[in-house]
Amino acid sequence: MRLRGRDSRAAPASSAGTSDARRLAPPGRNPFVHELRLSALQKAQVTIMTLTLFPIRLLFAACMMLLAWPLALVASLGSAEREPEQPLASWRKVVDVLLRAIMRTMWFAGGFHRVAVKGQQALPSEAAILTLAPHSSYFDAIPVTMTMSSIVMKAESRDIPIWGTLIKYIRPVFVSRSDQDSRRKTVEEIKRRAQSGGKWPQIMIFPEGTCTNRTCLITFKPGAFIPGVPVQPVVLRYPNRLDTITWTWQGPGALKILWLTLCQFHNQVEIEFLPVYSPSEEERKDPALYASNVRRVMAEALGVSVTDYTFEDCQLALAEGQLRLPEDTCLLEFARLVRGLGLKPEKLDRALDRHAERAGAKPGGRVTLPEFAAQLGVPVSEALEDLFSLFDEGGGGEIDLREYVVALSVVCRPSQTLDTVRLAFQMYGSQDGSIDQGALSCILRTALGVAELSVAELFRAIDQEETGKITFADFERFAETYPDFAEEYLYPDQTRFQSGTQTPPALTANGFCTDFSPENSGIGPDPLCKKLD
Repeated sequence: MRLRGRDSRAAPASSAGTSDARRLAPPGRNPFVHELRLSALQKAQVTIMTLTLFPIRLLFAACMMLLAWPLALVASLGSAEREPEQPLASWRKVVDVLLRAIMRTMWFAGGFHRVAVKGQQALPSEAAILTLAPHSSYFDAIPVTMTMSSIVMKAESRDIPIWGTLIKYIRPVFVSRSDQDSRRKTVEEIKRRAQSGGKWPQIMIFPEGTCTNRTCLITFKPGAFIPGVPVQPVVLRYPNRLDTITWTWQGPGALKILWLTLCQFHNQVEIEFLPVYSPSEEERKDPALYASNVRRVMAEALGVSVTDYTFEDCQLALAEGQLRLPEDTCLLEFARLVRGLGLKPEKLDRALDRHAERAGAKPGGRVTLPEFAAQLGVPVSEALEDLFSLFDEGGGGEIDLREYVVALSVVCRPSQTLDTVRLAFQMYGSQDGSIDQGALSCILRTALGVAELSVAELFRAIDQEETGKITFADFERFAETYPDFAEEYLYPDQTRFQSGTQTPPALTANGFCTDFSPENSGIGPDPLCKKLD
């Protein structure tokens, strides 16, 4: 397999300014990975700061939150559903000023001595929703505390001592995991506030839905754009020499990020308010189009590319299984292209056996583009050609349908390694169900989404009788005996998404602003940019 954009058919993305491009290629770096390497001098600085300034900063930040707590408690008394009084009472204005000052003092003590603000924040009556990107850290709370805007939060957060009280003060919109209808109610509540004519505080939303390393903007969730009201895009930058801010799925954890950031002498953050974006009639009817166009505007201001990768791709990359995906895997691109065809994994999962049976019946599994389209039940299109080219490495106009089925199995059930291998043995195996080293190489290369992979040592380890053939029973027995066989035999020296850490059984987006987009929002491929201005 190969990534689209590495051949002559496609050009990689550079910046979002190329709005005439139908679809941008994936970024050069994985957006969910952040590598932080400290030099000897930086390590010495962290050691000294840990023993001196770090505990003082941490204690001071805790004191500031304790100081803000009684003010927030008094100001948040009463029903959270009631519209804020207009105009605000004098004492509430005083409390608001004091809380902003306390929060700013807390950030100053933490090393954020200067917060550069560009542009002008719009009034709530002009833009009821502020969309912030890129979302890369819990330090993105800085603009929240500076503007005292509402945010979308998990309902469980209001029960956290002290923090929950501070959150209630900004009158957030809570999303409940226990309420199946919570997402719809959240959208309705945002609509109600957005259409109140500026009576409610602005709502600050991070449409990416999870943290990235700021190298690109991933797909925006449509929740912030469903109300169809004007939004003000806000972009964040952290122009620091050492990036201790970024908090992604692979990289330093939350506590380490806090520790290293507080051990820096000075931290910088830039907040830029872009002009208010008023949706066209077409964008009001199509939240996905609205989200895509706002994302392009923000990416152009940041000077970064956009990519159709989503949080679901992050889940695929970090799924538990014996074949964990390497960092340069093509399967993220494959999953994106499959989604672009309107095919959903939950439906494709049920069709895997049917696809495998047809692939096994083909001589060598070879199919042309029209045959591939008929197999998938979709018309020939540019998106299908891009998917086809992932497997047409030689450019001969034919692909091995078995490779598509293996890749599809990984995407549909990323944690079930043995199920994918069993399916592959059924397609590649001879009459006795055995395969040779070449077939095993093809299966594992496709399952990992890489162009080259040496399986000679692994094959010899499984083929203990040296027959030159192995069966699925042999592979399964070996995998059960050596559950970490992939790390030892396939990629001992390669960078992987996982670095020996365990992935939680159910991934939830890291970041403090939870996603509330309806599950059936239907956001698919990056729509064409239909609004030029």
